[in-house]
Amino acid sequence: MRSALRKFHVFVSLAALLLAGAASAQQYPSKPITIITGYAAGAASDTLARTLAEALQQQWGQPVVVENRPGSGSNIAAAYVARAAADGYTLMIATDATLTSNTFLYKAMPFDPVKDFTPVLNAAANIIVLAVHPDQPVKTVSEFLALAKKNPGKVSFGSSGAGSPHHLAGELMMQMTDVKLVHVPYKGGGATINDLLGGHIPSAFLSLSAAKTLHDSGKIRIIGVADKTRYAELPNVPTIAETLPGFEMSSWVALVAPAGTPPSIVKQVSEASAKILKTEAITKKLGGVGLVVTANPPAELASTIKTGLDVRGKLIKASGIQPE
Repeated sequence: MRSALRKFHVFVSLAALLLAGAASAQQYPSKPITIITGYAAGAASDTLARTLAEALQQQWGQPVVVENRPGSGSNIAAAYVARAAADGYTLMIATDATLTSNTFLYKAMPFDPVKDFTPVLNAAANIIVLAVHPDQPVKTVSEFLALAKKNPGKVSFGSSGAGSPHHLAGELMMQMTDVKLVHVPYKGGGATINDLLGGHIPSAFLSLSAAKTLHDSGKIRIIGVADKTRYAELPNVPTIAETLPGFEMSSWVALVAPAGTPPSIVKQVSEASAKILKTEAITKKLGGVGLVVTANPPAELASTIKTGLDVRGKLIKASGIQPE
């Protein structure tokens, strides 16, 4: 009899715990949420974070605050999120640099991109383009490569920094051809664009989010898109792969949470965010800054991170880039 009563009490206790956990998940969110970004205000990832935060706040009736923690290539922000409570109230807008390239660019990484984060949503693709100063006598990728081949080691390209996807796009182009370009690294895309506008560098790999308006006004000329397909808002600009089959440098922006975040909360945040991003108004808004909404689920993001670590690792090693 006592044994039966003991088993009954254990059953009741377990049931109570399960119900409490379910109730807790159903009540999420019950307090303010913070979305961390490792880049300064105005960056494409920051635009995505603020767009998402505003919509989630309206939907959930809880404050959703964006906090910028720039520095060390977004490692400072990522390390902070990796140590945060895994309760769904601290999220991060991370990039391909944060979760793949940085592993090979810094000697002492303060986090593990796979073990320390729970994938939530692969939110959008950040399109990279090859642009030239309008005074340059090239209008296509093939003409650009021909110019570089005739002038080995004399044609330079700017990027937002050593090891950035923009830099790696140039390294990939050199690896796939017999041309020799000179890399000019800058501290951010803004400085790269300023020197391209001033004619101090003839070309640059840029984020479309920063380049499109300047292209539309004729201040720079975009000659190629570093993605698999043409960008819908620039239908007449071919992909680089149309000249160099297989060329692709994908840059993406994703939503992650600390490792151990409950699956029910991850599912709730992922599905709510995907639904928001897929609305016509939001898709159009983000498209205006060069972000193409993908809104792929957690499993796809996990796969993208693992593939990215392999591909970026090999490319960075082959490029001879030394970690800081």
